[in-house]
Amino acid sequence: MGAMKLATLRRPGTPADTFAALVVDAEALELRSADGRAYADVGAFLAAPEAEREATLRTTADRGSDPEAHHGTCAGSGEAHPLAEADFAPLVTAPSKVFCVGLNYRNHAEETGIELPEHPTLFTKFADSLCGAEDDVEIPPEEHRIDWEGELAIIIGAGGRRIPESGAAAAIAGYAVANDVSMRGWQGRTSEWLQGKCWEASTPVGPFLVTADEFVRGARLTTRVNGETVQEDSTDDLIFSPEALVAYCSTLVTLRPGDLILTGTPAGVALGRKDPATGRRPWLRPGDVVETAIEGLGVQRTRFVSGEPRD
Repeated sequence: MGAMKLATLRRPGTPADTFAALVVDAEALELRSADGRAYADVGAFLAAPEAEREATLRTTADRGSDPEAHHGTCAGSGEAHPLAEADFAPLVTAPSKVFCVGLNYRNHAEETGIELPEHPTLFTKFADSLCGAEDDVEIPPEEHRIDWEGELAIIIGAGGRRIPESGAAAAIAGYAVANDVSMRGWQGRTSEWLQGKCWEASTPVGPFLVTADEFVRGARLTTRVNGETVQEDSTDDLIFSPEALVAYCSTLVTLRPGDLILTGTPAGVALGRKDPATGRRPWLRPGDVVETAIEGLGVQRTRFVSGEPRD
């Protein structure tokens, strides 16, 4: 597809109505096919035929470079939206699969006291688990041990089944920022992690998909809680690389356009920050703000709020 940056936005006034956009400088240009058809999200755009995608991008990019066409609509393209006013939805609102990888940084495995895995440690989330890059995340009344986990996310493009590691790069549409917000109390109830990882609207993905040819391998991942840096590491310091993860996951099931793979988090999570004096950990509380950034991929800003009380 060539170097580019994509986003999924909520339409002003009708937040349930989302659309895919090409980000050009300070604007998000709505992506529409030649016949005026909108794409509901980045996943829908990635699933379109290659010729259609290329034609749509050409039309939209041409419009973005034409000052006379910068506002309103034109043939084959929708409105231009100021990026500063954008309401970001999850990059892919309804992926068929969300794979997540645990313990994929050596330093994170060490801080949790677990041996380095021989194979990727996989769990899954659901589409309803995802939220936008600037959405509030609820601290549920059933759980108080809320943890941050800044991560690099893979967005699948071409996809496929049993993809060899040598060909996996061609199956990747791009990369994004994610935060695998974890409900540690529920996660620790059993040896299976799913119930601590899949809570409603708890996993921000975005704001942007940046194509692989524009993403610098080894870019720094940084997580800040209320302005304090708690995680900082290279996105190339993975036990299993993005290509290895694509190959591994596609052995199990066909990867489709818009599917997500969250590649794991480095050291610095609340679970590994036990105060020796009190025995307490700095779990997230209402009012806390977590900023997760990866060089070249953008910044998430997540405010944590109180959930509805139980009956």
